[in-house]
Amino acid sequence: MTVDYVKQAEERMEKSVAALKRDFATVRAGRATPSLLDKVMVEYYGSLVPISQMANISVPDSRTLLIQPWDKSSLSDIERSIMKSDLGLSPSNDGVVIRLILPQLTEQRRVELTKVIRKLAEEGRVAVRNVRRDVNDDVKKAEKQSLLPEDESRRLQEKIQDVTDKTVAEIDRLLAQKERELLEV
Repeated sequence: MTVDYVKQAEERMEKSVAALKRDFATVRAGRATPSLLDKVMVEYYGSLVPISQMANISVPDSRTLLIQPWDKSSLSDIERSIMKSDLGLSPSNDGVVIRLILPQLTEQRRVELTKVIRKLAEEGRVAVRNVRRDVNDDVKKAEKQSLLPEDESRRLQEKIQDVTDKTVAEIDRLLAQKERELLEV
């Protein structure tokens, strides 16, 4: 019973870190990766669909993405969605594929992207703290219901705080790594 609280906290915090990693992957650092398009949704037959579910996305070189839809009639829909997105990219459509050429990042854009990833990291930290609060509340409820002795409750809260500290340190490490990636070159 007591280990379940710590395990529950660890699992939920790991999910927060995984979500942060996915968010970081969508912030471009001058190199083309298919994950840049993960958040771009295309209206296709009345529903929103991720580009990756309706096209093959390849990376022919370090600054180009090639999008080859399985249904050629969806080319204009994909192109429109990319233009509406906050990626700041201009798609080039040749009737068969869409090419996205990533421009070199300017110093100003790098600074803007750094602010974006810092905000994402702070959201990740807040999510981890929310998990800590929720699990600590569960521990305190169990203590009030006399399911846990007071010293065991205090020990569990300390373990949960340790897990929180480790997870926040991991988020800080990921942030520093992404900042280096953005500001180099």
